[in-house]
Amino acid sequence: MRIPRPRARPRSLAGQLFAMQVVLVAAVVAGCAFFAYVSGSAQARETATRQVRAVALAVAGSPSVREAIRAPDPSAVLQPYAELVRRDTGIAFVTIMDPHRVRWTHPDADRIGETFLGHTARALRGETFSETYTGTLGPSIRVVTPVRDGGRIVGLVSAGITVERVSTQVRAQLGALGLAAGAALALGGVGTYVINARLRRHTHGMNAAELSRLHDYHEATLHAVREGLLMLDGQHRIALINDAGRELLGLAPGTVGRRVSELDLPAPLTGALLASEERVDEVHLTADRVIVVNTRPVVGGERRGTVVTLRDHTELQALSGELDSERGFTQALRSQAHEAANRLHTVVSLIELDRADEAVGFATAELELAQALTDRVVGAVAEPVLAALLLGKAAQANERGVELVLADDSLIDDGVLPEALPQRDLVTILGNLIDNAVDAASEATTGPGSVDDAGDGAVPAQRAPSAHRPARARVTVTALAGDGELLLRVADNGTGVDPADAAEVFRRGWSTHGAGRGIGLALVRQAAHRNGGVVTLERGPDGGAEFTVRLPLPAGSGVRRGRAT
Repeated sequence: MRIPRPRARPRSLAGQLFAMQVVLVAAVVAGCAFFAYVSGSAQARETATRQVRAVALAVAGSPSVREAIRAPDPSAVLQPYAELVRRDTGIAFVTIMDPHRVRWTHPDADRIGETFLGHTARALRGETFSETYTGTLGPSIRVVTPVRDGGRIVGLVSAGITVERVSTQVRAQLGALGLAAGAALALGGVGTYVINARLRRHTHGMNAAELSRLHDYHEATLHAVREGLLMLDGQHRIALINDAGRELLGLAPGTVGRRVSELDLPAPLTGALLASEERVDEVHLTADRVIVVNTRPVVGGERRGTVVTLRDHTELQALSGELDSERGFTQALRSQAHEAANRLHTVVSLIELDRADEAVGFATAELELAQALTDRVVGAVAEPVLAALLLGKAAQANERGVELVLADDSLIDDGVLPEALPQRDLVTILGNLIDNAVDAASEATTGPGSVDDAGDGAVPAQRAPSAHRPARARVTVTALAGDGELLLRVADNGTGVDPADAAEVFRRGWSTHGAGRGIGLALVRQAAHRNGGVVTLERGPDGGAEFTVRLPLPAGSGVRRGRAT
């Protein structure tokens, strides 16, 4: 059986780039060397041609040469002269001949008198030309020019340098070029290795396919997670943010690259994002949401940025508020059950004492009071959630010695509230305002103090001191739907809100009841803002605080939850 070989892991991206860069550097160096060789060879030939041309023209123009040609034995004078010129200029030969190509001079004296090997026709016509020709000394680059005496050509001069000598010069230059090319290749290889070693550290040795797959998973993960993810660079600019993060922070597309301080976020949230230390499960409020923020600095020898995760806490906070309301309602019912048992024992005792009339009067008085409030709420508020909330809060307030009154002008007809207005937001708004007012009215009857909202760590408003204490604590609630808006107003007969603190009561964390409080009124404002409404604070008719929430109702709102009348 053939055992399959494990597939070799593809070379890392850094390794691939290193190999490619080495080949590229080698190719560039080799190309430059080849170009330099070709260019050097051409330049060497051109230089040799210029050199021998200058020598040939100088010899042909010398008066002594013309004078020697007229002598009976020109070779006796011209041979020593030609050799002297040849040695001084470093060329291969200087040949002086008659118009019939018979040599008068030659580096090899035995060749004097022989016929010159090469072309002379153009020189005999008066031209100076160059050529490469193979003569007695081998291939050479030569220049042939005429010697004139008056208007007559009396001889020819040919000066040349061998191709071998030119090639030797080129090879010497090529050796130096090779050393330079080798040094450049080595330097380029070292530089490439250093760069790719750094790249290998940054890419963790992954190849291109792995990086591409990681990027694809990275993008899919960012858009799939429901939590908000925000990455900040060392300058507190947004380097990356996913869709959930933009939604939770209320940011428009195109915020990547902007500084956190430019995003118009609430100051506490901005401070948490800019903090250099780690933040764990901090609760912050935006205009529409309650979010839990976790931050963690990214460090690696230096501060590189911050990773921020955001969780939507809005629904959980609303459910917590509802749970607190239900808990308070349950406690009120338990207390009422205890009181009902006491009253029942009283009725039974009156009957046993044969005082039936007093027993009937005592029992019906309590029932009439409770039934009157129920009838008033149910008759005016057709919204079942609000009606139940009001009855529960009335029972809870009664246990604290506070009378909860529904204003005479309260009216919410069946089908007026639209489906788009969440029940949870109505409970958040009205429940927190009533709890806040009950606290204020209750404390006003026992002495100056503070007001707290929602019973859940909500924002209390510092009450202005007053010598007046109401005999009976009372909270008045108005719930009215009409003229295109839903009006919810809660007023108490407490000591009111200090005007200096009126703007601060809606800020999260503002409380006179100590740490861990101060979120209820902030949630009220947030819920109102989320539904396009506003919250105002004024002094009530009984001297206490009066909070008014106005929520717009769209025209033609459809029938939703409610009861038939």
